[in-house]
Amino acid sequence: MSDIKELAPDLEEPAFVSWRQVQIEANREEEWQHKLSIWEGLKIYRTAVFWSVVASFCIVQEAYDTLLLGSLFALPAFKEHFGHDAGGTAGHQISASWQAGLQQGANMGSLIGVFLGAFLVDRFGYKYSIIGNLILLAPIIALVTFAPNLGALLAGEILCGIPWGVFSTLAEAYASEICPQSLRGYLTTFVNLCWVLGHFIGAGVLRAANNITGKWSYRMPFAVQWVWIPILVPLLVFAPESPYWFVRKGRLENAEKTVRRIAPAAEQDRVQEIVSSLVRTDHFEREVKAGTSFADCFKGVDRRRTEISCVVWTTQILCGLQFANYSTYFFQQAGLSTIYSFDMTIGLYGAAFIGTCLSWVLLTYFGRRQIWLVGLSALVVGQVLIGVLSVVADKGHIGARWAQAGLMIGWLFTYDMTVGPVAYAIVGETSSTRLRNKTVGLARASYNVFSICFGVLMPYMLNPTKWNWAGKTGFFWAGIGLICLIWAYFRLPELKDRSFLEADIMFTRGVPARKFKTYVIEANADEHVQNDLK
Repeated sequence: MSDIKELAPDLEEPAFVSWRQVQIEANREEEWQHKLSIWEGLKIYRTAVFWSVVASFCIVQEAYDTLLLGSLFALPAFKEHFGHDAGGTAGHQISASWQAGLQQGANMGSLIGVFLGAFLVDRFGYKYSIIGNLILLAPIIALVTFAPNLGALLAGEILCGIPWGVFSTLAEAYASEICPQSLRGYLTTFVNLCWVLGHFIGAGVLRAANNITGKWSYRMPFAVQWVWIPILVPLLVFAPESPYWFVRKGRLENAEKTVRRIAPAAEQDRVQEIVSSLVRTDHFEREVKAGTSFADCFKGVDRRRTEISCVVWTTQILCGLQFANYSTYFFQQAGLSTIYSFDMTIGLYGAAFIGTCLSWVLLTYFGRRQIWLVGLSALVVGQVLIGVLSVVADKGHIGARWAQAGLMIGWLFTYDMTVGPVAYAIVGETSSTRLRNKTVGLARASYNVFSICFGVLMPYMLNPTKWNWAGKTGFFWAGIGLICLIWAYFRLPELKDRSFLEADIMFTRGVPARKFKTYVIEANADEHVQNDLK
């Protein structure tokens, strides 16, 4: 067999004797990973778990802000300062066009950030890309906190969105690359828990802000975002870089040192086997012509993987998440008081937190595809019921208003137990390792594009001076969610308990989505695939 240097010439001179030795060690690692239990993984990879959690906490800021503006539209002091008198019982309101622009400003900036993040990580790695953007965020928060008018606030939101876009792609990719197979699903879905935490913190801060008078009732919620920067930056200075990143750069010694850091309880032989597994996966993807540019995401086998990642992440928006982001405003338009609206929102995200934690139980016993199909079906039914209750409420049934609010809590609980967190696991496992940053970036960009489009429509749907659909918006989301459900049945594969190499092999062989779960991969299948392609 050829020496590894001939097969992967841009790598440093390795400690391995031959490519055959790499394969033997990688095979042992694959077998060991399949046998590794959750608790053993937590024990051996405890450091990887810690750093994955720390990196994921960057997401809390973006989640906090997405709830912030949608809820500030319901805050009296904010409406009085930035809004206009709509007359009648509506009082001061922010126009639907400004609501749409402000709510989607961060998403517009995030579109830049997701592509910038892919470039930065290729050049500087995950660690320094995240730290740099956290530092950049500090002065931008000052702009939104002290914005004198809606124009300045919009500019600040767009600028904030750029580092948030970087975090949204890198945090998940980082978690998927430093964690073992048995923990990957849990730690990628932890990103969703960070979204819920951001929303929950935002709801609590806004509830407290409702008792403050004057400009600081809405400035204080913006200023709270500074808290995370002095906590995360000093921590991340000591974070390890992804070993996959070092392998892609040909720096095997650095990859081995990183593996020792993220798996301190692993024995020396195991460290060597882990690195061999990373090298073999990278080599296989090179052999099947997996490039590293955005254009490569739409070529050959990777086109299918990009489709799955983009549609899965976009489904989060298309099943009705935008509706939940406007929960406080929706509760008000449904007839609840401002205080009750904020209280219901806190309950909403408390239920979401519990739902995400329960998703880890589901991930242990059920596949990603099964959870996705059942969860999405329940969400579609839930949106229909919200619409029906809205029709009943329009006929004067006061109890239907509270029923809508309760059903919204149940809907978000189901979302954060199924579609919400599982999307992160699917996207983190579907892309090839060489294109992970690009594929995740494109998937997040797709999410942001649809979030902007439907985010612009949401204020018109709910605003009493515009379409005034209120809860009947549920019918709209149910229809789109049904289309996503049909797509998932035919196109979404099952990748639970599969290594990155196994996923590469099945996608390269064109295995149908519904056969991924039962497909048997023979030993050294990567060699057979490479020979078939020659």
